[in-house]
Amino acid sequence: MQQGVAVLLRLNILLLMVTIISAMALVQSQYESRKLFTELDRALAESRQLETDHQRLQVEKRAQATPLRLEQLAREKWGMQTATPAVTVYVPEPGNGSVAP
Repeated sequence: MQQGVAVLLRLNILLLMVTIISAMALVQSQYESRKLFTELDRALAESRQLETDHQRLQVEKRAQATPLRLEQLAREKWGMQTATPAVTVYVPEPGNGSVAP
């Protein structure tokens, strides 16, 4: 009888240890899951912010590349002027000697 009680006591202790280890593994798993979900949420928020920035920059790029803006920059910053017959220089074709109109 004593021997049967000792075996049951060992079995109960073993089952208690397995249950505790299982509970600890469950807690660790839930912690990792929450941590990954938080990282995912942050990444999605950053992705939305980057998409917004990209759209804003596209709008700014289109605004900077309008023909009027480019013409204004060419005139003011680089001293360029519109091509007119008065400022056009014709280069003769090699070997022909004549000037193209």
